[in-house]
Amino acid sequence: MNKQLTVTIRVKYGKEKVAFGTLATQIGYDGGDIVGIDVISSTKTHHIRDITVNVTDPEHGQMLGEQLAKLEGVEVIHISDQTFLLHVGGKIEMKPKHPIKSRHMLSKVYTPGVARICTAIADDPDKAHTLTIKRNTVAVVSDGTAVLGLGDIGPAAAMPVMEGKAMLFKQLAGVDAFPICLDTKDPDEIVRIVKAMAPTFGGINLEDISSPRCFEIEARLKEELDIPVFHDDQHGTAVVILAGLINALKVCGKRLEDIKVVVNGIGSAGIACTKMLLTAGVRHVIGVERAGAICRDIQYDNPQWTMYAQMTNPDNLSGALSDVIAGADVFIGVSAPGVLKIEDIQKMAVDPIVFAMANPIPEIDPDVAAPFVRVMATGRSDYPNQINNVHCFPGIFRGALDCRATDINEEMKLAAAHAIASVVTDDQLSETYIIPNVFNEQVAKSVRTAVIKAAHQSGVARKMPFDMQSSEAESSEPAIYEEQLELSWN
Repeated sequence: MNKQLTVTIRVKYGKEKVAFGTLATQIGYDGGDIVGIDVISSTKTHHIRDITVNVTDPEHGQMLGEQLAKLEGVEVIHISDQTFLLHVGGKIEMKPKHPIKSRHMLSKVYTPGVARICTAIADDPDKAHTLTIKRNTVAVVSDGTAVLGLGDIGPAAAMPVMEGKAMLFKQLAGVDAFPICLDTKDPDEIVRIVKAMAPTFGGINLEDISSPRCFEIEARLKEELDIPVFHDDQHGTAVVILAGLINALKVCGKRLEDIKVVVNGIGSAGIACTKMLLTAGVRHVIGVERAGAICRDIQYDNPQWTMYAQMTNPDNLSGALSDVIAGADVFIGVSAPGVLKIEDIQKMAVDPIVFAMANPIPEIDPDVAAPFVRVMATGRSDYPNQINNVHCFPGIFRGALDCRATDINEEMKLAAAHAIASVVTDDQLSETYIIPNVFNEQVAKSVRTAVIKAAHQSGVARKMPFDMQSSEAESSEPAIYEEQLELSWN
């Protein structure tokens, strides 16, 4: 039973002709799992009730309704998919921070009083960070070309994902994020549009843009904008994988600098993950694509693979995944279902670590792999050790915004990974708990603090948040900054 798929069946049935128990029995007989019952209305002659049921798939829900409709005295009014209901009208909205209840208030937030604020910003553009939404707002930008595992489904279909991301930004880190789905695949046009709207935002989160275009778009925007630009599919994935690996290696008693890692799937996530591992101290990484290991003896049409070959595979091994995985301590899959076999795991070193990240179907079934691995992680929520970008992007942007960073650099990402890993204490650490729960409030706060410190140490921060200063006297705007910080977390 897929408990993430739920339908609500609204039924009208006559009191004299059928009892509710008959409906419940029919639903159970047809494989439904009733999880909720609500009375909508009741008269002397009939009841109307909403019956919420866990089902295996949408067709199963439809079949339940059809079977109920066959019962004498029963009318099925409609069947609603709970997931669709959550998306009706979108999942986010904008609300004013200060209610406008008088002419006096109106004159301050709008004309004529707002003209003083506009003039102040015109005289000193830097004031936009304190007097507008810029200081706490991120644009979540996508062209809809690489959405989840659905591929190129277009900007309109990508919108629900971007809305969901905006919800997570707000709930987990108090960041106001707004989805921007662009009806163009042209890298030049995407860069132009994002640059043109950048004055409104304090940061840019690129999302679900296909490879290799995503590399060019991010690189150009990072060079041309003075606000943080972060492609989460690359760097968010890499940060959280490293966080999980840090703790997995503790479980196995191994060190980053001693391990051999095989990364399967050298797209945007695989390349970013590899760079992150190398930055963290891993020395031996081999990347594998469909045609085999990425090595320096092959001329690649993809310039990213040519670059990748120069920084990995120190022994220049060639062959298929099953060949180069021999002796590996870690397998990281950001590729496709079913590519990793039990025979491959059996070739790995003692206490193998497997991160099978393909979603929704991993590179190997975790239940099948369990007897052969020491630590198993996936991207799924129904198995232990879910590696999820949600651990990363809220806290990273919270920190970057709060210190007004001009960039999210390698030092900040590395700090974020260690911060995520540190939330799991030594007492909690185990084979099935290497990464904290995504709703653990300490995650975003720990990442924020670590990112701010790294931003200052690496020279990309322009402010020190009031709560992290040694004294109030050191702040150029302590009262405003402290007030904003409190608002951002509530």
